[in-house]
Amino acid sequence: MKKLRNISLLLFFLSFLAISCNESPLPIPEDPNTTELKTEASKLTQKVNTFIKLVMDDVYLWYKEVPALDLRYEVDSKDYFNKLLYKDDKWSFITDDVKSLESSFEGVETTFGYSLAFGRFENTGNVFALVEYVYPDTPASEAGIGRGDIIVKMNGKDITDENYRDLLYAANLSITLGIYGEDGISVDPNTVSMVSKELNLDPVLITDVLEHEGKKIGYLFYAQYIGNYNSSLDEAFQYFMDEGITDLVVDLRYNPGGGTNAAQHFCSSIAPLSTVTNKETLVTFQWNDKYQEYFQTRNINDQLKISFVENTPVKMGLNNVYFLTGNGTASASELSITGLKPYMGVTTVGETTYGKYTASITMKPEDFYDNETEYSDFINWGIQPIVLRYANSQGITDFKDGFEPDIYVEDKLFSGIQLGDKEEPLLKAAIEDITGTPVIAMKKARIAAPDYTIFDRGFSKYDANKRELMIEGMDAILLKE
Repeated sequence: MKKLRNISLLLFFLSFLAISCNESPLPIPEDPNTTELKTEASKLTQKVNTFIKLVMDDVYLWYKEVPALDLRYEVDSKDYFNKLLYKDDKWSFITDDVKSLESSFEGVETTFGYSLAFGRFENTGNVFALVEYVYPDTPASEAGIGRGDIIVKMNGKDITDENYRDLLYAANLSITLGIYGEDGISVDPNTVSMVSKELNLDPVLITDVLEHEGKKIGYLFYAQYIGNYNSSLDEAFQYFMDEGITDLVVDLRYNPGGGTNAAQHFCSSIAPLSTVTNKETLVTFQWNDKYQEYFQTRNINDQLKISFVENTPVKMGLNNVYFLTGNGTASASELSITGLKPYMGVTTVGETTYGKYTASITMKPEDFYDNETEYSDFINWGIQPIVLRYANSQGITDFKDGFEPDIYVEDKLFSGIQLGDKEEPLLKAAIEDITGTPVIAMKKARIAAPDYTIFDRGFSKYDANKRELMIEGMDAILLKE
């Protein structure tokens, strides 16, 4: 049988579904309420529905809770998928453009290159966007847009609840910036035009060393866990070691997560040397009962846990680390925080994290069918089902409400202070806790921020999907009959 590409997990469980390579993959169920159903789905939709059913009955963490629906009469495959989800599952999703999704997971985006927080002024209700950060060498950076800029109009029109995400994934855009002053927000008469580009985005954005009261503090802004860029982490950590830093602050406030390979690499690079040398457990996995039994009885330990590894090129061997956090801190970011806590001092500064203790894999039709003719008409569909929950070595899991920070600090975007600046509120609080000495701010005219609420944030149309913890390194698993 063929070797599953990428991270497929199908093993021998397909036999439970009574299929073979040459037969229809799933018998059409009898409809118990035929008289109440009026519309039969198209043959193509039924094929997609069958693929969905195969995935959910096999590898889904809550497969026993999947309701028995007649897929013949489910005319919208995405709606059908959502009907199958367990009540507590807010993470699994389906797409009809899996190629773009996988590119996004690897840091390839068609984008303007900025991350935005979307807010609403309390006195007017008007919607606006605040720039959180900007990747270098992108349409946004080339247009002169930076952290703290306020976008009040796009294409000459007001930003609304219905159109605000066009700021992230429109093909081209003309935006109007707001000018923040003592009299409130006024409109800049000039507009900024941008055309989105497909870009390879290195998530290691800022690497710097800050000195304060005899301490040399390394600052790393890490935007996403992408294994393809582990070498960028290595360069950053080597720079810190060469500079002789005494402490490390890692900014994860906007990091939605990513792959287990990058998380393992990151944690192994900074953890105490004894933890790495002893290959201690970073996190353990709990699959559904079928897969858990399969891995346990065959001692496939790399599918039951993630351990620290010795083969990272740079080992900092730290005893303490500070993480800057917020609602955008999710998935692999939270795994790093909770996974490291049993072995070293971990201090979090900022706001409560997102709360994502589960992991997923990308399932495609090619993972279930040997003959491409069976799925050629829905080849670009993919499903990202939750397949496991994870816990740290002390059993901490199910943190659905996120991790509250040890030191609460609000992320004040209206301040206009750049990431990595010692006066930036979250970093300032971390430095003060490390040194025990306040960071004295330069005297500047400070304008009180208007009353507003942030209701959404993001970087691209795949934002919610990026909160997935991607299980990697499973290409040794074979499909069995």
